[in-house]
Parts: sequence; structure tokens; C-alpha cells
Amino acid sequence: MGSSEGLGTPAKEHGVTKPISMAGPTVTDLQRTLELEKFLADSGLYESVEEADKREEVLHRLEQIVKNWVKQLTHLRGYTDQMVEDANAVILTFGSYRLGVHGPGADLDTLCIGPSYVNREEDFFYTLHDILANMEEVTELQPIPDAHVPVMKFKFDGISIDLLYASISRLIVPADLDISDVSVLHNVDEPTVRSLNGCRVADRILKLVPNVQHFRTTLRCLKFWAKRRGIYSNVTGFLGGVNLAILVAQVCQFYPNAVPSMLVSRFFRVYTQWGWPTPVMLCPIEENELGFPVWHPRKNPRDRSHHMPIITPAYPCMNSSYNVSTSTLRVMMEQFQYGNRICGEIELNKSCWKALFEPYKFFESYKNFLQVDIVAADVDDLRSWKGWVESRLRQLTLMIERDTFGKLQCHPYHREFMDTSRHCFHCAFFMGLQRKQGEVVQEGQQFDIRGTVEEFRHSVNMYMFWKPGMGIYVSHVRRRQIPCYVFPDGYKRSRPSRPTSHENHKLFHEEEVSRAVHERIRKRKNDDGVGVMQNGLLKRKSTSPPENRLARHNSLGAGGFSVDAVSDSQELRNVESNHLSNSGQDELDRTESPEPASNSSVITNDGGSSEDNGYVSRAGGVEMIDNVRFEDTTYGNDSVSPVKNRAENGNEVLNELQEQLQPNAMLGMVIDSAGKLHSEAVQEPVIRHAHV
Repeated sequence: MGSSEGLGTPAKEHGVTKPISMAGPTVTDLQRTLELEKFLADSGLYESVEEADKREEVLHRLEQIVKNWVKQLTHLRGYTDQMVEDANAVILTFGSYRLGVHGPGADLDTLCIGPSYVNREEDFFYTLHDILANMEEVTELQPIPDAHVPVMKFKFDGISIDLLYASISRLIVPADLDISDVSVLHNVDEPTVRSLNGCRVADRILKLVPNVQHFRTTLRCLKFWAKRRGIYSNVTGFLGGVNLAILVAQVCQFYPNAVPSMLVSRFFRVYTQWGWPTPVMLCPIEENELGFPVWHPRKNPRDRSHHMPIITPAYPCMNSSYNVSTSTLRVMMEQFQYGNRICGEIELNKSCWKALFEPYKFFESYKNFLQVDIVAADVDDLRSWKGWVESRLRQLTLMIERDTFGKLQCHPYHREFMDTSRHCFHCAFFMGLQRKQGEVVQEGQQFDIRGTVEEFRHSVNMYMFWKPGMGIYVSHVRRRQIPCYVFPDGYKRSRPSRPTSHENHKLFHEEEVSRAVHERIRKRKNDDGVGVMQNGLLKRKSTSPPENRLARHNSLGAGGFSVDAVSDSQELRNVESNHLSNSGQDELDRTESPEPASNSSVITNDGGSSEDNGYVSRAGGVEMIDNVRFEDTTYGNDSVSPVKNRAENGNEVLNELQEQLQPNAMLGMVIDSAGKLHSEAVQEPVIRHAHV
């Protein structure tokens, strides 16, 4: 257990507000912390001494490689022998390793800092790349020069490494370079600033928390929780390592004398009641004469649209969670509420820590999904192609929100799945779909996202390193059609009990009635357009829909949504109502074995899927979804509705923060280069009370 330093003594104030509570731990809190740390250790979250030593060795070897690389370039560019001898580069770490919360097998985030005459575009991504490519210890080398933060990914002797490069405005890089000094940012471009700030932000966070050891244990715990609950993925619009570290550091500032068990509980208590988009900030935003843009919604209109601002504490202060969308914020708030409920039960001795880390049952929580299949010719192509597509999935979420006016919400799942039975190299991503809760819709309302998927296809096809064999397919699947390979080994879906002979006769009769009704509807719709592939181009029959269908089809165009007054699926349900029990059919849907994904593209309000109501066509390697109808979604057991705070002082967060944040006008509060605090008539933030 971490030390309890600072208890009983005046604590140094951290952050932009006063602490909410200076209370220290009780005997029960100390015991719960011991139990939590034992659970984390038993879960394998700490690396062994041997692995720690190997990381140190890899870092040392990598530093020698970049030093020799810089000396080689210095000699080739005609500098003096003395300059060649003094030439230097340093390797610094950032992310979980620098924060001290990395686990076994975690990536090693590293930054190479070199002199001004060694550039990123040619020297780093070509010369150093070639050096690494010719080393036996280096495998899976993947340069990503066009990323927001340019990076080279590879494995060195089995250790996964993300290597960034920053060229600072000095001819010689000192071995004891002070990365926290703002002068390191002089005369560098914005990608270099972003690269340098990984290390600067990590150091600043550690200086702004009251107790580093308690911070580390709490962060390690909540990273594990976020991964288990499916919300640890910055690239898809959830929380990344830096986002989560800042959120945890904020709670540490609010409760400076709390131990990890208390901090975990307070984390959920704070963020279930946080009034987003009020920003989370560990220190005032600082402006500097260097002139780099900082997060300031008053000056920068784009900053006003951020849903969950989590501001980095080092200059230039930026929103580290700009990827968050309306849909992903909704998912995270549901998970915060889940964590708050479980921690409340733990405090009442009604539950244990294991319950907090129960895996989120993603495929049981939605009825409808988008399946994004990715294929490539070989494993290296798949790695780079997959990384590119994954980075664009966030855009697909935003496009769907935009084109359905926020009424259709997406939940992109944070991990990929591979179908090893395929002959090609393949992986798949999934997105859960649901209509916005509380949204009143008319019967038969449709969400037509053909144009959205087409726009996404064009975005993906902009990949500058595309190679033959790279393909992407997007299709709509229902829960029972989820492929078997997404489930862990040993997972078996529950099946309905075997029916009796009387029940068999009844089911056979019901099946015959259902088949007859479907056939009648199919024949009646034979004049609808049909998608076909000819010579690689999508063509449709020119037959126009009948007037009665046009009259009740209120289309807003591709990418919008359309409304049918009465759908064919509704007519089908009316005819079958005397023969089939809706609840019984729903139970069959929930328990039926996984089936291969069909071409069904219609999601109906009753949970049914009608292949007759739409088609899926492939154009340019992307399946397009026609007239997607969206249904109400029943949540799995993991999903929770807002719950009342079970803690004794449940409103302390709101009461204290309301008083402290409003006078400070936190949204846009800035310290200028002279050290003066001002807000420039920025609108006051609001902590919204959650009435449940």
C-alpha cells in the first residue's frame, strides 16, 4: 500500500480550486486499499523484475543507435570532427512508462530529441528507418509520418516501441536537457511541439498531484477498469492514457489525503456529476510569447464544440480528448454510473472489488451493429491498413451522428477481432447502434446512411500507402448474426430448451404461416429497385417505385433519414400476431446461435430484420447500407440508468465545485506571460445538477 504522507499536516494546494475534503483514511479505507492492491497484483498488472530490466536494456540500446545515427549524419553533412564528436541525441520516455503505471507487455512510448540539422521527414523516416529495418532485433516496423503526432512503431527484441522524433533549435543536444523548460519549444513546428509535450505533460502531472504513489495506484486501477469496460481507446473517441491520468490527478487534487480505495470511489462520484463541457484542468491555462495556440473557447470557435474537455497542464495547454463525440460521451457516462453504483455497494460491504472489473458485454448490449471487415494481402499490409482504418472509425461515428441529426447513436468497440479461418489476412471492428434514448419517432422511421458510408469510403481510400489487396467491407448485422470468432474460447450462447412434440407441431405451423406471409410481401415488392454489380460498377433497375410508396416516403436524401407511415414489417407483425408470441420470438433472437452476417440492411422497430426492405451493395470495396431502420435497444445487465449517489455526502462535489468554479470562470481562464490571471469575459461554466 502507498504511504500516507501528508496526513495531519497542512497540505500544499494543487490545481485551480481548493480541495473538496482534507479527510484522511479510516481503518476501513486502509483495509479496502490493501484488498484493492492485492486484486491488482493478482490480476497481473505489475511487470516482473526481469521484464523491467529488459525494458531498461532496450532503452539503452535504442539510445546508442540514435546517437550513432546523429553522428553519422553530422559527418555526412560536412561538420568538423569536433562537432561529430559532440553530436548527440537523447531518448526520453512518456506515457504510462514515464508515469510509472505500465504493465506487462505494455508499449514503450519513447521520444528521440535531436539537433536542428537532423529533420523528421528525411532523416528520421528514411535514414533511421533503414537502419532499424536492417537490424535483426527489429520486427514489425511501421512508419506513420502523416499521423497527428508522427510516429515509428516497431518491436525491439520483443518489446513494442512507439518512437517519436523532435528536432530542437540547438546544434548540440545536452545529455541533461531540461524538457520542462519552455525554451525547448523555441523555433519548432507544431508536430514537434506535440511530440515534446508527451514528456512535458507527464512530468507536469506528477508535479501537480499531492501523493505520487497514491496517484499511480489509482491510475493503474482505473486504466484496468476502463479496458475491462470497453472505454479505453483514444483513437475511437474514448479515454486514452493521458486523458485518464488527468482525470485521476484532478480527483487527487480534490482529495489530497485520500488513499487509493477512496480515490477510486471519489473518481466515479465526481465524474457522474461533472457538468460537461466544463473542462477538467490541473492548473490555469498559460499563454506565452511563443504564440502557440492554446485551448480557449472564447478565441477559438472549434474549442467550443468539444464535448469533454480534458486540458493538458503543460504549455501549450490543449484539449487531450477532442476525439470524444456525443455517442462516446454517452457510453462513458453510463460506465461512470456503473462504477459509481458498484463502489457504493463496496462501501456498504455489499460487493467486492472484482465486481467493479466485470467485462462489459458489448455484444449483449445492442441488437444492431455495423461490422467493418478489413482485408489485406499479407500481415504487414494488414497492420498498416488496419491502423489507418481504425483511426478513421471516429469519423464514421461523427458522420452518422451528423447525418441522422444525433438520433442514431454509435458505440464503436475498442478492440479488433480476427477470423483465422479465412484464407486472406483479416480483422473486423464492430459498432453498436441504437436510437437515441428518449427520442420520439414515428412507426417505420428509417435511417438512410448510404451516403454516410460512401463518404466514409472516400475518406478511407485517401490512404497514401494503399496497396493491392487492401479492402474494406461495411455491413449491418443483428445480434444473432454476430460471427462466432468474436467470442472468447469456451463461450457458448444459451440455447432454448428442446420443444415437446406438441410444441414442435405448433412451431412448424407458425413457421409455415410466417414463410407464406414473407413470400406474399416479397412478390408484392418485385418492382422495387435491385442493386447489381456489373463490370465493377453499381447499377440499379430503372423501375420507379409505385406511387403509393412514393407518397409515404419522406426522404431527406442519402445520408439523412426517411420516414414510412406504415412499414411492411409492421404489416407482417399484424398478420402474424395471432400465431407468434412477441416475447417468445425475442427470446429466440437472444438465444439463437451466431449466424454468418447476412445482407439484411433493414433495422426495424420491433427488432426484426427484413431483407425485402433494402439491399446491401458493394461499390469500390465497401458495402453500402440502404434504408437502415433502427429499433429500440434493450440493454444488457451491464448497462445502468442514472442512480442516486449512495455516499453519505453525495452532493459535496456539486456544492464545492459550484462555489469554486463559477467565480474563476474556468472556461477559458488564462495566465498570460506576465503571470496575470484573466478570463476575458468568458461565459461562466455551469455544473449541471443531475436530477434522478
